[in-house]
Amino acid sequence: MNFAIVGCGRIAGRHAENIMRFGTLIAVCDNDRVKADEFAVQHHATSYYGIEDLLQHEKDIQVAIICTPNGLHAVHSIQCLEAGMHVLCEKPLAISVNDAKNMIDVAKKQKKRLFIVKQNRYNPPVVEVKKLLDADKLGKIYSFQINCFWNRPPDYYKDSWRGTKEFDGGTLFTQFSHFIDLLYWMLGDVSRVKSIVKNLGHPEIEIEDTGMVIFEMKSGATGTLNYTVNSYQKNMEGSFVIFAEHGTVKIGGEYLNELEYQMIGNHLPLQIPVSAKPNLYGYYQGSMSNHDKVYEDLVKALNHNEHTMPGAEDGLKTVEIIQMIYQAAALKPL
Repeated sequence: MNFAIVGCGRIAGRHAENIMRFGTLIAVCDNDRVKADEFAVQHHATSYYGIEDLLQHEKDIQVAIICTPNGLHAVHSIQCLEAGMHVLCEKPLAISVNDAKNMIDVAKKQKKRLFIVKQNRYNPPVVEVKKLLDADKLGKIYSFQINCFWNRPPDYYKDSWRGTKEFDGGTLFTQFSHFIDLLYWMLGDVSRVKSIVKNLGHPEIEIEDTGMVIFEMKSGATGTLNYTVNSYQKNMEGSFVIFAEHGTVKIGGEYLNELEYQMIGNHLPLQIPVSAKPNLYGYYQGSMSNHDKVYEDLVKALNHNEHTMPGAEDGLKTVEIIQMIYQAAALKPL
């Protein structure tokens, strides 16, 4: 397969190294000419400085990878879909429900596949707990607690799209959308929420840096999400605790990479493989690095229609829940 990467920021390198395992990176695109040229030279691709130019000149690309700022995911994905490409979009799918639905409509119209990167679904502790849930080993879910205590210093937002309402959309979109995805994937849909969000330590940005959410799930379970990017100097914790009829489990560590607690009735202790390292971006780190598994699934899904991987509908559900949280906090809908 021939690939193109739109957006040559930090995460693009992770995509490029995995593309080389399955195909050829033909073209890259970024409006920062220096960044585009350097990335193209590094990966033996052709550089473009606008997506329109790339789409005009490159007619033999099967898959476009969208790594641009959140607020541009919809427009760039739609342009690539309309040009006849399949699309793998970095999270979040979009920063509004309407944009996400438009992306899905275009993909269906063009008869192309639209996938979303949900790499935390591949974390070893997450995989094992999901198996328990699917096999109903935990029984009725009573409640849950999600904690996301990370650090993002002022330099992270300096001279960047990050922290803006237009291109970032909110901390839940940029930092913690994977946690919202896992909530939906593991415990089902949300019925209603109550929330409060505030900016307590980052006066230079337009979005929140802290939030608290109470969930009522359609299953009847209740739970909380507490999140912040004000953890002093470094990431502290990314955890998901489930309290259920037949057991209690806690997936923890800095980025959902450890099984910290398990007490499960009539079940042998879970044996968890060693987790991959997090994505490192210089002075901060992101989620666990599972892009190798994302690409393995991507290639299988494109070659075999019966193979499933996280797609646009999964991405839409994350956007719906995040928008519900922000609306409940009396923020203007994005």
